[in-house]
Amino acid sequence: MQVNQIYELLQKISPFELQEKWDNSGLNLGSPYQEIQQIYATLEIDLTLAQNIEPNSLIITHHPLIFSPLKTLNPHTYPCNIASILLAKNCSVIAMHTNFDSTHLNSYFATEVLGLKNLQQEGITLKTQIPSTSFESLLENIKTQTKLSTLTALKSSDTIHTLYIVCGSGMSALSNIPPHSQSCLITGDIKHHASMEAHSLGISLIDVGHYESEKFFAQIIHKTLQNFGYEVIIHNLENPLRLC
Repeated sequence: MQVNQIYELLQKISPFELQEKWDNSGLNLGSPYQEIQQIYATLEIDLTLAQNIEPNSLIITHHPLIFSPLKTLNPHTYPCNIASILLAKNCSVIAMHTNFDSTHLNSYFATEVLGLKNLQQEGITLKTQIPSTSFESLLENIKTQTKLSTLTALKSSDTIHTLYIVCGSGMSALSNIPPHSQSCLITGDIKHHASMEAHSLGISLIDVGHYESEKFFAQIIHKTLQNFGYEVIIHNLENPLRLC
């Protein structure tokens, strides 16, 4: 089995052309013609996976290992420290990032986790209308659905009837939400200045966490490739950030 066989299948499942302009989905490491023995799926490649992976393996990751252009290859700095280990083991990496957000991950999180229906896609963002509900009720429902006891949130209106959903770090969607429209954006990685902007525009926010909204990637890839007869080993990446 060669890397390009899996690449072509992934291209059909979630075309790489759908990725955002700033993204680096696709073949991050290795040769298309490299022979592989095992396929791994993970949200992100960490040192644990690199150190324990079998040689001649392919990793399908959500977050690209190589994201920004590299000017030096220093094995003591990230991501070269991980890449050097993988290259020594003759391993390859394919990233399925914003293209997979658009075709699979956002939809999975919105429907399977949050239980939302009647979704409309606007670029990488999902949108749905809900019966007018108080912000407090919406927040409690999101806590229940995500099984998170605490959430960071911004209340900009008492009632909500439109939801926008973007997995990971999706505050760029803010510019596409009409001001003072009783809307709430559900995403992760919400920063102070972005929340101030949203508040001035009358848009509510709920931060469900970057990791928490995307941790389902590996199991989706596993199930999808299994349907085509491929076995995939899931690497359950743990969230490195913890409440202390």
